[in-house]
Amino acid sequence: MVQITKQASVAPVDPARLRDILRDPGFCRYPCDLMLRAEYVDGAWLDAEILPYAPLTLDPATNSLHYGQSIFEGLKAYRQPDGALALFRPDRNAARFNRSARRLAMPELPVQLFVEGIETLVSMQADWVPDDQEKSLYIRPFMLGTEVGLGVRPSNRYLFMVIAAPAGAYFTHGVKPVSVWLSEEYVRAAPGGTGEAKCAGNYAASLVAQAEAAEHGCDQVVWLDANERRWVEEMGGMNLFFVYGEGVDARIMTPELTGTLLPGVTRESLLTLAADLGYDVGEGRITVEQWRQDCEDGEISEVFACGTAAVITPVGSVRSHRHSWEVHDGHAGPIALQLRQALLDIQTGVSEDPHGWVKRIP
Repeated sequence: MVQITKQASVAPVDPARLRDILRDPGFCRYPCDLMLRAEYVDGAWLDAEILPYAPLTLDPATNSLHYGQSIFEGLKAYRQPDGALALFRPDRNAARFNRSARRLAMPELPVQLFVEGIETLVSMQADWVPDDQEKSLYIRPFMLGTEVGLGVRPSNRYLFMVIAAPAGAYFTHGVKPVSVWLSEEYVRAAPGGTGEAKCAGNYAASLVAQAEAAEHGCDQVVWLDANERRWVEEMGGMNLFFVYGEGVDARIMTPELTGTLLPGVTRESLLTLAADLGYDVGEGRITVEQWRQDCEDGEISEVFACGTAAVITPVGSVRSHRHSWEVHDGHAGPIALQLRQALLDIQTGVSEDPHGWVKRIP
């Protein structure tokens, strides 16, 4: 079992300054005092350490800088009503982290190190966790190859780290519908590629399409399939949900996992939570033309995206080179808002947790 040693911060943030940060943290603008670090050498993980947050020193020939062996995760710590701290489904993030590692020919990380390392770091940085339900402590575990050399092959050394920062709203305008641009020139992932891995290269490849969306006055980009460029897949780095009908008879569908979509922890949780609330829930496929026609006919009543960072974000309008249309008259829908509140209530301990998703930090 990997052991975790601890060092206190050499220059902790002044309490008054920390109160100001927590009042208006933005999204991860202010990193916590401490970080976790562990190395993989000669086929084994060495003991981890928590130490003061500091820059990394890397040789210019570090292979991940050239060949992209770099993966990450994102999860949050929440303040509970009794003041305790909790994580939301860290075991699912650990499992996805190891799936990403396998896809990029990297070593798997002991789940114990992933979960206990995060718990220890958050416990030591408890003062950095906001007590507002709309705020949290965002946690970023990541791993990169650190072997020095320019041979094209998997690294034989790796560095696993965890950093954290207080987080408010991911989108500066809060829970308001976003406008999306349908990317018909660029694709996020192709069958057999790295679409279901949370690797750095996927996000680098997305930036040019996001810039294109901004040029057309849109907040986000929506990805289509690589083969036909007609099947809807994801929004930016978030999973999409489509709501058909209204009220208790509504049907909720999310694009099925085909190997090119990221299997989101929030996505998985919402499928269960929506079913708990009595909705007809399932996975399927939808084309751009179906999306447009069903909105115009009134069959689709809401569309929203979900992910750890933003939780749930309604989609209000869609644009492409050929078409544009609105969803729910450009307003946030009641089902998206209901699901968002229900999920936040579980994460922050306001309501019961029937599935055991919330892991309180000892």
